[in-house]
Amino acid sequence: MIPWLGSEVVFPPDEQALCEPNGLLAAGGSLTPAWLLAAYRRGIFPWFSEGEPILWWTPDPRLVLVPDHLHVSHSLRRTLRRQRFEVRTDTAFAAVLRACAAPRAPGLGTWITPAMQAAYLRMHELGHAHSVECWREGRLVGGLYGMALGRVFFGESMFTLETDASKVALAHLARLLAERAYAIIDCQMTTAHLQSMGAREMSRAHFVETLARWVPDGPPAQKWAADAARYLIWP
Repeated sequence: MIPWLGSEVVFPPDEQALCEPNGLLAAGGSLTPAWLLAAYRRGIFPWFSEGEPILWWTPDPRLVLVPDHLHVSHSLRRTLRRQRFEVRTDTAFAAVLRACAAPRAPGLGTWITPAMQAAYLRMHELGHAHSVECWREGRLVGGLYGMALGRVFFGESMFTLETDASKVALAHLARLLAERAYAIIDCQMTTAHLQSMGAREMSRAHFVETLARWVPDGPPAQKWAADAARYLIWP
């Protein structure tokens, strides 16, 4: 059993999270900025489907990527050098949300429900949530979004409509964060794709300790300049 959260913004200890399903901690609460900020500062994130209550997760282990440790394959580096895509930041956050929420296959649902979209759009308006976008010939063809607190970026979702578009977005995000002295990118759940790009597993205890050090540090919340990643050069 997991606890049901009330109106007070309080989460149970991480150690109470279930092992199966991995990291399920609590249900209930709200998706207001106060709840989301309190959750992310503890390494907790919401993940649920339409018709379900809000479910909060803190898996163990956690997949993280150190920005300087991003692995760029030879083929991806060629794509980056050719500048096939125009990369922008925070110019189409709502569009990135909608694209990430689109079902990946016919008949499949999405965990990025209308309520989740509204919540993260509000976080974007407050300067906490950001998007990295790949454009080609005036069309949004790939991107990602996530939350930035202190010097930690919490990745949420990505999408691609053309080969390598989401990888290009991730590469630019990692370079941009490295130049701004961010400590880690939280990738949440382990996937072979992200591991192939340099992400590594970290115990939940170590992850929480990392957050305690790096989340209080860093610049104030604000939207990123649209051309923040345009100047990056790929050798």
